[in-house]
Amino acid sequence: MKFGVIVFPGSNCDDDMVHVLGNVMKQECVKIWHKDTQLEGFGPGDCIVLPGGFSYGDYLRSGAIARFSPIMKAVAEFAEQGGIVYGICNGFQILCEAGLLPGVLLRNTNQQYICKNVHLKTITTSTPLTASLASGQVLKIPIAHGDGRFYADEATMRELETNDQILFRYSTESGEITDAANPNGALYNIAGVCNKQRNVFGMMPHPERASEAILGNTDGRLLFESLVTLGQMAAATVAE
Repeated sequence: MKFGVIVFPGSNCDDDMVHVLGNVMKQECVKIWHKDTQLEGFGPGDCIVLPGGFSYGDYLRSGAIARFSPIMKAVAEFAEQGGIVYGICNGFQILCEAGLLPGVLLRNTNQQYICKNVHLKTITTSTPLTASLASGQVLKIPIAHGDGRFYADEATMRELETNDQILFRYSTESGEITDAANPNGALYNIAGVCNKQRNVFGMMPHPERASEAILGNTDGRLLFESLVTLGQMAAATVAE
């Protein structure tokens, strides 16, 4: 499986992502500059990653400028053709601003930057990102953001629920969905969502920071393992 990690001015988790995908997961991985206009060499079963950071210094709104980078047109076309697109933290914000994912990420309710481990309850396993997990499985993944409060209007929320598009909700270690377990005030404790076609994903927590035993946590690696497994299956199906 081939991964492409897009680098925007202000991205600061791109090298972390390349390390995990290339050295830990042993997958082909290349960096893609935001001014590129094509995603050459990527096909069915491959994945484009929008990493965390502070694209364009988070001016205007987080992700609001990056969504106009030349590469985003190619990303949208790739997603429309069924390619896998995965946004983490700032990448999630960019995908929402670009309209590739529903909702928006607002300022944390405490108006402060939050950096700590949180627990996530798996809500759907019907995506390449979560297929290897068990429904209700709880993961411990770190967050690091100031604008992580997911919000959507009532109609959009009904669609997310009806279409099973909610990936994770912030929870307690035992999987309870409580206000106290919600670090940023996200609507209904939502930590990640996918699109209706289930090939574009976004989440605020950073699984790449929890993918190696040396870091004391490998819960994040489960998501990358799921992506690789489903991506390889998709590529094999197309090849047949």
